[in-house]
Amino acid sequence: MAFDLVIRGPDVATPGHRETTDIGIDGGRIAQIGGTMTGAEEIAASGLLAIPAGIDAHTHLVHQGLASLFESKVWVDDFWSGSRAAIAGGITTIGNMTFPAPQPDGTEESPRAAISREMAGAAAEAAVDWFLHPVLYEPAALPDGAIADLAGAGHASIKIFLSDPGLSADEPALLSAASAAKDAGAVMLLHCEDGALLEAAGHELVAAGRGAIANFADARPVAAEAAAVETAIGIARRTGAAVYIVHLSSAAALDRCRRARAAGLPVYVETRPLYLHLTKERFAEPDAAKYTGAPPLREASDREALWAGLAAGDVDTVCSDHAPWTLADKLDPALDVVTARQGVADLETLMPMLYSEGVAAGRISLDRFVELTSANAARIFGLYPRKGVIAAGADADIALWDPGHQRTVDGARMQSLAGYSVYDGWTVRGWPRLVLRRGQVVLADGEITARPGDGRWLRRAGTPPA
Repeated sequence: MAFDLVIRGPDVATPGHRETTDIGIDGGRIAQIGGTMTGAEEIAASGLLAIPAGIDAHTHLVHQGLASLFESKVWVDDFWSGSRAAIAGGITTIGNMTFPAPQPDGTEESPRAAISREMAGAAAEAAVDWFLHPVLYEPAALPDGAIADLAGAGHASIKIFLSDPGLSADEPALLSAASAAKDAGAVMLLHCEDGALLEAAGHELVAAGRGAIANFADARPVAAEAAAVETAIGIARRTGAAVYIVHLSSAAALDRCRRARAAGLPVYVETRPLYLHLTKERFAEPDAAKYTGAPPLREASDREALWAGLAAGDVDTVCSDHAPWTLADKLDPALDVVTARQGVADLETLMPMLYSEGVAAGRISLDRFVELTSANAARIFGLYPRKGVIAAGADADIALWDPGHQRTVDGARMQSLAGYSVYDGWTVRGWPRLVLRRGQVVLADGEITARPGDGRWLRRAGTPPA
């Protein structure tokens, strides 16, 4: 058979299967694996792993022009710089949180208006494929059918912050939104920190003169996360809605999720790199504010519990929660444990760090790496089998991975506009040599060849697997 492109001789790794063989690509999709084939173009890939390119279902990119709508500072990466960071780290699909923007009259956008604005902004800038999670600040104020309308338009997920004290206490609104999501086949993403507990802890620290960032972990205690996870589990139990707990950070919260899943509840768990690689001791450093995120860094025992959860299948995805600030904005001395700017740049380092500290270090298998970085997210968010697998008919989103390549992390030379990385100075083994997005080479030996606007929006529909 003759194809547009043939990748010769990589070690193909997709969940449940591994072999050294050729991959034929035609029309942007995988046409054949193994057997006789010729290509108009060929890539010699002997000695490299061919894995599904990453799907990072949790990012915070802000398209150009949006920042002016907000009174306070916002994250620094738009869909173009964020796409470059993703591609450099082996990721070709992202799921971005879509927040309603303030309007001139003091109101906020409706979810549909926010989605329409972000669709236009992303279409002009994105070089990776993308989908959106509409953020619901006031679900009780939504008109009837709003969540069904979003899902019908291809946006089959919603995001709610239980860290909002008013919303976390509004049980009828939460259950109503969850029931609507269940009926629409949508996933309900939940930021699990109890807002009332956070509010009390933060204000008590400031009142006691302990508002310095060194005390950030005390402002967002494990108890707040565990309480909100119990709320999320209760929502799943009472409505049958699929709940996806974002950036889970602690052993206590993971244990609650493990028991809920054993009981057959549709609870999915995401963690992020910060909790796998760093611990709360970082808050004792002079530049402690650069490590702030919500939830905060935890104890070493929590980190080890999360690694065990990755290996055992108790955690479904590792996503970046990429929310980049400049270092000057993070280290602003006017900030305290309540006002600290949360989030770090992690799109480019997510997969290499997980491979180096996980697969290369013997903590997780290569199969689990692929599941955590692509296959599971594709299944949960309605993209499988188009994404997340190397198989005939799937989009040719492939990372040709060099498992022996070592590189020292230097955020100043990376693609994010943050200009630094919380892992600066780390030696990381295992980086992508080439990356293909729908059959097009978008990264070749460090050079990004994609262009703004090359990415495509991904329509999603349907209920995730039980």
